[in-house]
Amino acid sequence: MKQAPRLQMLGISKIYPSVVANAGVDLTVMPGEIHAVLGENGAGKSTLMKIIYGVTKPDDGQVIWEGRQVHINSPHDARKLGIGMVFQHFAVFETLTVAENIALALDEKVTPAELAPRIRAVSEQYGLPLDPQRLVHSMSVGERQRVEIVRCLLQSPRLLIMDEPTSVLTPDAVLKLFESLRRLASEGVSILYISHKLDEIQSLCDKATVLRGGRVSGTANPKQESARSLAELMIGRELPVCVNTPRAPGEVMLSIEGLTVDSDDPFGTRLKDINLSLRGGEIVGIAGISGNGQQELLKAISGERPLRAGASAGRIRLGTLDVGALDAARRRQLGLGFVPEERLGRGAAPELSLADNALLTGYLPAASTGMVKNGLIQRGAVRDFARRVIARFNVKCGGEGSAASSLSGGNLQKFIVGREIALAPRVMVFAQPTWGVDVGAAMLIRQAILDMRDQGVAVLVLSEELDELFMLSDRIAVLADGRLSRAVAAAGTSINQIGVWMSGDFDYQGADHVQA
Repeated sequence: MKQAPRLQMLGISKIYPSVVANAGVDLTVMPGEIHAVLGENGAGKSTLMKIIYGVTKPDDGQVIWEGRQVHINSPHDARKLGIGMVFQHFAVFETLTVAENIALALDEKVTPAELAPRIRAVSEQYGLPLDPQRLVHSMSVGERQRVEIVRCLLQSPRLLIMDEPTSVLTPDAVLKLFESLRRLASEGVSILYISHKLDEIQSLCDKATVLRGGRVSGTANPKQESARSLAELMIGRELPVCVNTPRAPGEVMLSIEGLTVDSDDPFGTRLKDINLSLRGGEIVGIAGISGNGQQELLKAISGERPLRAGASAGRIRLGTLDVGALDAARRRQLGLGFVPEERLGRGAAPELSLADNALLTGYLPAASTGMVKNGLIQRGAVRDFARRVIARFNVKCGGEGSAASSLSGGNLQKFIVGREIALAPRVMVFAQPTWGVDVGAAMLIRQAILDMRDQGVAVLVLSEELDELFMLSDRIAVLADGRLSRAVAAAGTSINQIGVWMSGDFDYQGADHVQA
């Protein structure tokens, strides 16, 4: 007998005051099927998933679950049906432990202590190790992603929705997750999978539905498509390419000497004798598995945590000026730009408009944006600046007055990156610059980073995507267990060598190794 669909979405529409999120969308998911939903940032993917999970109510259309029409009015209703969802933006309380967060998210009454052994077992079974007693605020973005995935798996769903689940997972963790997802599918679990990583879609998914502008523009079998053809289905045009022309670097703009920092987090990583020089007109990439000292290094460089006697040692210089004791605002005034990995909360204030979010970092004198004169905010200049960023980076939103929280994750990332680039820093630090961004927008951001380099800016990129680092970097170093390897020429090393270094074996040298 022919199997009945597990889920059918018929004519689903959702319209907001400034945007049509979904318009007459049809989607069918079969039992045991891994079904991709593809589209650019703002194409309506996340809205459609939130409708399935009961977070958002559709304006029109029907939801058919296992042959009967249902009205999913809340996530509780969705979970009762057997639907689980891993969100792109994490729904966790930072001051609680992993076990406490997961206990709050489950419908069953269970104490964190009772839940802890199940968390350990499931996280180990699926290759996503977690300490149930760890406080969430001490975890990296990649580790918080594990909390969301394990929470969902503990509910034994019949339909599992995954919105960018691997955006900050390591390659090894991704492979283990895929093994688990294939096993779940073989047991009859349906999986809706959203990702901008097209190689993942090709490897994992049985079918793909493509959204463009809130409408279904087509379907495809990912295994019969190339990454380029899938990308062009998504964006409706030829895929842009990055142009990386090597150039001779200039003088040292950022130098780190003997940096040793005790983490202020009991679960953090101590930085040990970090040494790095970054020249104007070059990009240095730092690879590493999440949780190996990235947060501590970023806080030290950005000034979020100035160096303190007794808790840290070493020097950080911008040009010839020692800035180790200066806070983040003073370092920005001296020409340091910074894009953090966490968009909402650190990169942007969720409830503020895009214009006001531009003002948060754009008021500083070194930026010379005209946003503040004689201590008074120039609202016209603030709005003009935000509009220029929106236009240059093709940010899909309702205008500069839109709240940051109203944007899709990828569009907010484009705005944050564009804002920092438009402030014309002398030294620029990016953490996960294209996390959750569609392939077309990722190329736009990467080309903008390369253009900064070509204009003489010193650029530091921390990313867990090795392909991205090799695409952008002049030199690459690896952070492992709080230690930083020497930086080597990207053209003279390999993904294999960098992968070995990520395990902490800095002595390994491949046959193609070239010292920078």
